[in-house]
Amino acid sequence: MDPRGDVTISVAGLRKSYGSFEAVRGIDFEVRRGEVLALLGPNGAGKTTTVEILEGYRTRDAGQVEVLGFDPARRTRALRSKVGIVLQECAVDPFLTVREALEQRSALYAAPRSAPEIAELVGLSAKEHARVKVLSGGQQRRLDLGLALIGNPELIFLDEPTTGFDPSARRESWEVVRGLCAEGRTVVLTTHYMDEAQALADTVVVIAAGQVVASGPPDTLGGRDHGETTVRFSLPPGVTVGELPLPDGSVPVVAGGTVELHLADPTAAVHDLTGWALARGEILPGLTVVRPSLEDIYLALTGDPAAGGTTPGTTPGTTPGTTPGTAPLTSGGAHPTSGGAGVHPGADRAAAEVPDP
Repeated sequence: MDPRGDVTISVAGLRKSYGSFEAVRGIDFEVRRGEVLALLGPNGAGKTTTVEILEGYRTRDAGQVEVLGFDPARRTRALRSKVGIVLQECAVDPFLTVREALEQRSALYAAPRSAPEIAELVGLSAKEHARVKVLSGGQQRRLDLGLALIGNPELIFLDEPTTGFDPSARRESWEVVRGLCAEGRTVVLTTHYMDEAQALADTVVVIAAGQVVASGPPDTLGGRDHGETTVRFSLPPGVTVGELPLPDGSVPVVAGGTVELHLADPTAAVHDLTGWALARGEILPGLTVVRPSLEDIYLALTGDPAAGGTTPGTTPGTTPGTTPGTAPLTSGGAHPTSGGAGVHPGADRAAAEVPDP
């Protein structure tokens, strides 16, 4: 059996320039069927360009790209019919009802899912007969997801899919994504929510300055599983740092009565500290043991703007969040390369409305 038979997306040596600016500089990654790939990076890093090339909205300058066995640059109907896309903002006729919007979109596909089924899947059953214009921001995002799923796609691109969701709605949407993957569908997710990437992704790819700077499972990304662990607690009343059984060579940081230790392996240190406290009848208030979070690793890989550094992938004279050579998203929600925002690229109508770059 071909070991690559389950590869949904294959990218090797991908490059794309806008004039003299090289936005994507030799990117490589693979996504397998049923997986969630989280594509992370600061604004201007090359994420949007990469995703648009995968979707068929942009042509590449160099490299090999295969999506569901097709070259997306050829923009074939066979590929478009298997792909669903949720953009950051989608424009839907505000006077249509939720059900009408879903049924209108479903007419573009040979074997769509039913509008009631999709409405239930995305949590809009109670709003099927409500007009789009009265939906809340979170409900409109649910509709965007429903419109992407109505064609029964094998591959779904989700661009900031939970923007505007409350915490409960976000977690419900995560369950929807997990359910899609359980059915064998593949998801490419771009998000600025690190907890979302942690919860959903099988693989995280971090892009900075047009290059992949790290990739792997979220729990091990960038050596996260081997990074220093922080042990933090408050000193018991009347106890000094010198009385604590601290590891040899450790340098505790003390501020306002709180002790913080940074250790490669906290197991023995925590054992000694808690044993010491129990033997003395003391407690260690606020004792926590925390390894680096995905956000910590992300900031270390891409540069922390709060530390005064320049975010990798940005160039002087560009608007944050845009790629040179493209227009930024407008308040009308148009996709930078589409002539009709929110129109799914899986149909002939979309092919007419989405010109080649």
